Amino acid sequence: QDKEKLEIRKLNDPPSAETVRDMIKYARNVIEEFRRAKHYKYILYHLLIGFLDFFIPPSELLEICELSLDKMGAVFEDSNVYMLHMMYQAMGVCLYVQDWEGALRYGQKIIRPYSKHYPSYSLNVASMWLKLGRLYMALENRMAGVKALKRAIAIMEVAHGKDHPYISEIKKELEDH
Repeated sequence: QDKEKLEIRKLNDPPSAETVRDMIKYARNVIEEFRRAKHYKYILYHLLIGFLDFFIPPSELLEICELSLDKMGAVFEDSNVYMLHMMYQAMGVCLYVQDWEGALRYGQKIIRPYSKHYPSYSLNVASMWLKLGRLYMALENRMAGVKALKRAIAIMEVAHGKDHPYISEIKKELEDH
C-alpha cells in the first residue's frame, strides 16, 4: 500500500524524482512546524495565561494548512498521506473555531482514503465516521448523520464489542436526534 499512500498526481508532464523528493522534504518540514506551532499555542494557552500575549491564532494555523495543501497538491494526490495529515490538521482547526462546514469539507475528503489505507475495522476510520456523523447532525443533515454514525458503530462493535459503553452512548445520540 505504500505506493497508494504516497500517490503522486497524474499530470501530462510527471514531476521529476527530485521534485517529488523535495516535496516530501517540504511536507515533513511543514508538518513538524505545524506540530510545533500547535504545541506552543497549547503551552502558552494553558500554562502561561497572563504572562505572555503571544500565541498563534487559529486563522494562521488554518492558513498554514491551506497554503501547504495548495503547494503539496501540485505534486501529491489528495490520498497521499502527507496531504491527508494536513487535511486532518485543517479539520481540527475548523472544529476548534466551530467552522462546521469547513470541518465537514475536510472530513469528506479524508474518509475515502482513510477507508482505503486503514484496515476494515480501524478505529481511525470509525473516529472519522463519528466526527462526520456529528458534523452532519449539527448541520441538520440527519440522513447523512445517521448513516455516518451507523458506519462508526459497525466498526466500533467489532473493535470494542457490542456492549461497550461508548457504543451505547452513540446509539443514544441517534435516538435523541
